[in-house]
Amino acid sequence: MNDLSATGSFHSAIQAAFGACAPTAEPIGYVSGVDGAGSQLVFDVAALAPLARHADPIVAAAGQMGGQVKVRVDDRWLVASVRSLGLSNDRTDRIVAQIDFMGEAQVDTGGDGLRGFRRGVTRYPMPGDEAYPMTEEDLRQVYAVTGKPAITIGRVYPTRDVRASLFVDSLLGKHFALLGSTGTGKSTAAALILHRLCESAPQAHIVMIDPHGEYGAAFRGRGELLDVSNLQMPYWLMNFEEHCEVLLQSSGADRQLESDILAKCLLAARAKSRLGQDIPKLTVDAPVPYLLSDLSQILQQEMGKMDRAGDVAPYLRIKNKLDEIKTDPRYAFMFAGMLVADSMAAFVSRVFRLPGDGRPISIIDLSGVPSEVTSVVVAVLSRMVFDFAVWSRNEPRRPVLLICEEAHRYVPSDREAVSSVSRILGRIAKEGRKYGVALGLVTQRPSDLAEGVLSQCGTIIAMRLNNERDQAFVRAAMPEGARGFLDTLPALRNRECIICGEGVSIPIRASFDTLEEERRPASADPVFSELWCDQGGEEQSIARTIQRWRLGR
Repeated sequence: MNDLSATGSFHSAIQAAFGACAPTAEPIGYVSGVDGAGSQLVFDVAALAPLARHADPIVAAAGQMGGQVKVRVDDRWLVASVRSLGLSNDRTDRIVAQIDFMGEAQVDTGGDGLRGFRRGVTRYPMPGDEAYPMTEEDLRQVYAVTGKPAITIGRVYPTRDVRASLFVDSLLGKHFALLGSTGTGKSTAAALILHRLCESAPQAHIVMIDPHGEYGAAFRGRGELLDVSNLQMPYWLMNFEEHCEVLLQSSGADRQLESDILAKCLLAARAKSRLGQDIPKLTVDAPVPYLLSDLSQILQQEMGKMDRAGDVAPYLRIKNKLDEIKTDPRYAFMFAGMLVADSMAAFVSRVFRLPGDGRPISIIDLSGVPSEVTSVVVAVLSRMVFDFAVWSRNEPRRPVLLICEEAHRYVPSDREAVSSVSRILGRIAKEGRKYGVALGLVTQRPSDLAEGVLSQCGTIIAMRLNNERDQAFVRAAMPEGARGFLDTLPALRNRECIICGEGVSIPIRASFDTLEEERRPASADPVFSELWCDQGGEEQSIARTIQRWRLGR
């Protein structure tokens, strides 16, 4: 280490200036260049060799990619993460590392430890300043939760017991995204985070959009489970754009003509209702109950005014689609006759968990919803969350968390596929925090997600991503200081993740806690080697399956 200490040159000066507060540990390298948020370190191979056998796993990983080091600048420690490693061009006993600064802390008594960590750097090091390995106790200080409401979700890798926490207000106040390839434990991780939120706030208000019916089993007894059998979502809650997506099938000029006809007839149907007569400036988007029979009758009346047979075709297309929906049992959850009464208050109370009554989450199981209207149902629910927040600004605030599983289906990157659901989720991503609406996006294909929406997520929780396009997309969305961690995305094990953004002190690699069997979603992969050995009862199973298939439930 003599050569290294000579090269550092600042070590002696620090000892003289700070006396007892000077570091007692041996340095493992020195700063050779400073550049913005990052710098360049030169490690001494001889100094790194003993670290591999160190009992502290954080010390052992200090000189490796993704490891943490600290650099002394006067009375502060700068905490940095190793982004990349390479041999020096002129010396084989030197390793050149690129590092990213995460934050800074005060030097603790004795000179080795740190306290009062905060994100950001106010003073940069000078070339020659020495670097030291971080310890597990250092990380305990860095990740200490002091004064902020937080939930613990696992363990900081590779420590033994340093807990990984998410700051609740920062996580939800600026939205978050949970990303990961199929089979990495993404659904279980989402369930774990939601369980921790429910435990920390039994009177919370959480709406979970569940397209595959996985999460009902995880929250049985803790939340309201809604599916096609009990959702009873009134059709008249749809705005005009959503009505068009359900009732219009044409394109081009024909669609525009049908849209004009539907707008006129829908407004008349809303105005005909008792509630509509009490609203002086009724609009076609107002959530006012109306009868489907009234809409059909008004279409018929308008069609009767036509003097040529060719003019009635747009009316007939709308009316035929309306009749088809009314008689299709698959749409009964939304278009049943019993949904005509003004049940909006009861529906909002039940779906948004107002009050929560100790069951703060509602799971909206869309697995039984016809695929043609799934996006519309998600659009209605999402828009109601946002509109309720907007129109209740003068009331006691009740923030709502909207979790959207398989988010790439509803907010696709394809601009030509823009729909009512992509528009409202995009608006929530941009404006939701102003009104107390938090958005949580869960997806296995981040590259298929609209870039503008992902960029609005203040916290990104990334599990293993096998696709290079997905990896590149996440790298572009994450802050510069997390680049060293991002290189490990393809190598993450199941139930491991990289977390960066507002919800954590600094970017971390964490292992999720094991969730109890009864609290996990029903998303486990089939065990082919066992199930293909099972036989018997196939005829009865086929008969039951076909019966449910035909009944649509």
